Parts: sequence; C-alpha cells; structure tokens
Amino acid sequence: MAQEVSEYLSQNPRVAAWVETLRPDGETDKHWRHRREFLLRNAGDLAPAGGAASAHPEEAADAESGTRSRQLQQLVSFSMAWANHVFLGCRYPQKVMDKILSMAEGIKVTDAPIHTTRDELVAKKG
Repeated sequence: MAQEVSEYLSQNPRVAAWVETLRPDGETDKHWRHRREFLLRNAGDLAPAGGAASAHPEEAADAESGTRSRQLQQLVSFSMAWANHVFLGCRYPQKVMDKILSMAEGIKVTDAPIHTTRDELVAKKG
C-alpha cells in the first residue's frame, strides 16, 4: 500500500503538498508514512481537488471553511490517536478506539512494536 500512496501523491501534487502541512516537525518517517495513509484514506473532500479551486460565494465559503476546519482538526486528532495506539501502545476510551480502528481498516503496519498491558502482565503471573 505504501507504494500506492507514493504513486498517488506523485500524481496529485496539490494533495501531496496539503498532506505534508499536517506533519508535525518531530514525527518520524515511519510514523508519518502510516499516519499519512490514515489521513489520505479518511480525508474525503477535506483534501484539495486535483483541479483548480472552485469558486463559492464568500459567506458560504466562510461557513464551509469553519466546518472543514473542525473536520480536519478531528481527522488529525484521530490520526494521532491511532498512531499513538499502534506505535506507543496508548489506550483511549472504547468509543474512540472503535472509531480509530474502523478508520484504519486495511492499513497494514508490519513494523509496529508489540505492547503488553499491565492487566496482561498480571494475568500471566496469576
């Protein structure tokens, strides 16, 4: 899938530039590669279109921009929660876990660490 993502981004430079703006400075290449795939799979109409930007009346564009901004913030938050879960072993409320895992369906992470929870450790001793 990583090859498909790279190929897609090479054919869509506006999308490639847009998604790069969502990468924080300290994020590793490994984390970013997978989180970028998560973002692209779930961006829908938040990502820029391949062609020229469409014209909207100013007031409609402002309302749409506010909604899109909130949706983008939520998407970035979900992507970070998912990456934290996969790579760092973080846990979130069940509703959040269900959401991020469903959003990540089909993303293959082969080099993720394996985490053991405290409850799992206690269960092994007992």
